[in-house]
Amino acid sequence: MPPHLGTAQLNPHLYEKDCVTLVDIILGRISGTLAACDRIEIRGFESFAVREQPIRQGRNPRTEARIVVPAKTVLAFKAGKELRDRLNPEVALR
Repeated sequence: MPPHLGTAQLNPHLYEKDCVTLVDIILGRISGTLAACDRIEIRGFESFAVREQPIRQGRNPRTEARIVVPAKTVLAFKAGKELRDRLNPEVALR
């Protein structure tokens, strides 16, 4: 896509409200799937997974006191190969 043209200019047949609705639906499905602790993969772009981080020892950087960091659920992101290659074209050529 030329840098001076936005998506709306390249797709004049699409209404903004329809695009907003479509994006909201897609993001809603992604967040719903992640909330159910399932994995999402968009081939060539990225994958998301929900991981459990166990309880661990930490420290307060101000007081140096040792603290217990409770277990929590975190979102893990991994860029797809196509995205990595586009971000690092010199590495992809090797």
